[in-house]
Amino acid sequence: MLHILDLHFQVPNSIAAFVVETSEGPVLVECGPHSVFPHLKAGVQGLGYRMEDIRHLFLSHIHFDHAGAAWALAELGAQVYVHPVGYPHLLDPARLYNSAKRIYGDQMERLWGLMKPIPEAQLVAVADGQTITVGDHHFRAWHTPGHATHHIAWQMGETIFTGDVAGCSINGGPVVPPCPPPDINLEDWTHSIDKLLALQPRRLYLTHFGEVGQVQPHFEALKHIMWDWANWIRPHFDAGRRPEEVVPAFQAYTNQQLLDAGLDQEAIAKYEAANPAWMSVAGLMRYWKKRKEQIGS
Repeated sequence: MLHILDLHFQVPNSIAAFVVETSEGPVLVECGPHSVFPHLKAGVQGLGYRMEDIRHLFLSHIHFDHAGAAWALAELGAQVYVHPVGYPHLLDPARLYNSAKRIYGDQMERLWGLMKPIPEAQLVAVADGQTITVGDHHFRAWHTPGHATHHIAWQMGETIFTGDVAGCSINGGPVVPPCPPPDINLEDWTHSIDKLLALQPRRLYLTHFGEVGQVQPHFEALKHIMWDWANWIRPHFDAGRRPEEVVPAFQAYTNQQLLDAGLDQEAIAKYEAANPAWMSVAGLMRYWKKRKEQIGS
């Protein structure tokens, strides 16, 4: 049995966590930020479990909206599975936390809560293709860079928990690519999509937000829109504009795309909560900067 928990981050249906019931108890895939830990706890308890019953936590990557509460699960006894590149940042999150605090300032704790170190004995760095077995369920890790270098998609049979590699699609709405700095690489992302398509999954579970059954059309739409956004940004990067100068026009552009897809303002607000426009501007400008440096070298 698989359950989707809405963590109620700012608005409903912006961040999910997933509980998989196994013969050895519940497994959690993703945990959200620490700021919404009470919602996570309520969701787990609503299924008849205690938080202490969760002995295994599978993370897609270490961004706060996916992994911020991992330490709190570890304090209750959970083993935490993470990409090798993300491993040291959960072992000692000071650099990760302080970097984010420079962006969010006094809003840091309200948005994301706390982030504490996870003991080495409770952290597992997972190799590409490695399978973790919990009771009667098998979870296979696929390294899927593009959104982040430290990204894993977790396969369970014909189901894949995609983290952010499959983008954001809320309440069956159009898919959009979350593009925060500093790791966006559209070539790697495209290869990761193709890697997952080759597995021929029947369904995807997106952290932002929920189940997707039409796998091939979903991924093809994601490929199209992420390059559409990148190519919209490029002239602004080439002109030397600062990200903050570009955000209003980019937000208007992407909001119009969502309006054209039939979404109302309430639905658009959910997309903005899950995938803020300013982050995608910053991330895609950094992407073009790296591309320019590579060509120059």
